[in-house]
Amino acid sequence: MNDPGKASGYIALFSEIGFILLFTVLAGIVAGYWLDQRLGSAPIFVLIGFAIGFGSGSVGCWRLTTRFLVSLDDDDRK
Repeated sequence: MNDPGKASGYIALFSEIGFILLFTVLAGIVAGYWLDQRLGSAPIFVLIGFAIGFGSGSVGCWRLTTRFLVSLDDDDRK
């Protein structure tokens, strides 16, 4: 991990993971809140939006991490 390129790669990976989770969860909550306001319902859609946002963010993070690890593995083999 002494290579500066790898360190910056890890920093970029972790910041992207944070942004993916932040924006997907926030988008789900905002969409759920909007639906709750339109329908005049309890905050059930906020919770559903949170679950959908967290689920899609988790899938996005999984894909990003596996793609990063494969590229890191390919670089180590060269």
